[in-house]
Amino acid sequence: MPRLRFICSLITKENDYQMEQAASARIAAQNVGVDVEICFADGNAITQSTQILKHVQAQPEQRPSGIVVEPVGGTALPQVAKASVSAGIGWAVLNRDAEYLSDLRRTTKLPVFSLSTDHEAVGEIQAKQLGALLPAGGHVLYIQGPSENPATKGRILGMNRILPPGIKLTTLRAQWTEESARRCIESWLTLTSGKKNSVDAVVAQNDAMAVGARKALLGVPHPVEREMWQSLPYTGVDGVPTTGQTWVRAGTLRATVVTPATAGEAIVMMAQSITKNTMVPERSFVSPTSYPPLEKISASAPQPA
Repeated sequence: MPRLRFICSLITKENDYQMEQAASARIAAQNVGVDVEICFADGNAITQSTQILKHVQAQPEQRPSGIVVEPVGGTALPQVAKASVSAGIGWAVLNRDAEYLSDLRRTTKLPVFSLSTDHEAVGEIQAKQLGALLPAGGHVLYIQGPSENPATKGRILGMNRILPPGIKLTTLRAQWTEESARRCIESWLTLTSGKKNSVDAVVAQNDAMAVGARKALLGVPHPVEREMWQSLPYTGVDGVPTTGQTWVRAGTLRATVVTPATAGEAIVMMAQSITKNTMVPERSFVSPTSYPPLEKISASAPQPA
């Protein structure tokens, strides 16, 4: 059998989790003896579709053996998936619930599956972290990702499911990047209501947005306000060892939620399915964890991670 070659299509380079996804795909490909090409869509769904279709519509000998994709938009690229499978290319969706998978799997023996973080569990962990940080309740500035993104929806659903009743959220939206969160907070600060509200914690749906929010808030000109913002607990999600976990140990963040990279595992699952001619489960999930562990998080000074 010729050496397998996969395409791994990711959302953006401007996000530490996406870069961890790319790194995990490269390591996994090396470990199982396949080639992988990483493509970044620069946060644009049309760009992503175009990039993938270029490979799907190539001459048969130039087509990849499989495509692993973390979709940019709210949909999981059903038409692109159908074209991929029709061209004899395996298809794996990361961190999305792709409803069309069952229909596609009935038409082919190729690996067609999804692998996702349990985003509702992520939201539940963040709610538990807030309960530990704010045992008496309080007002939380909550920065979500794009509204159409399933990860955004799952995380807020999990958060609201077990959020302590004494904690109230003010919700803002950004685009998963540090810069987008910084701009979001700067806009919020210009609002009269934003200046009057008392905030007790800042929580973001990923670490990059948490850090961007913190930088914006610590950039206010008034020293008393700046000191107040600096004293707040900031939390995020992703927990990449070189960024999120490091920021927790340094005190920049009080906590994060570790979401294991799924791209590498998807590469392994697809390669094994093709080489061994075995079936892959239609949907699989990886479990997030709190960093530091929930029992080490408290309202007092940060505990060692």
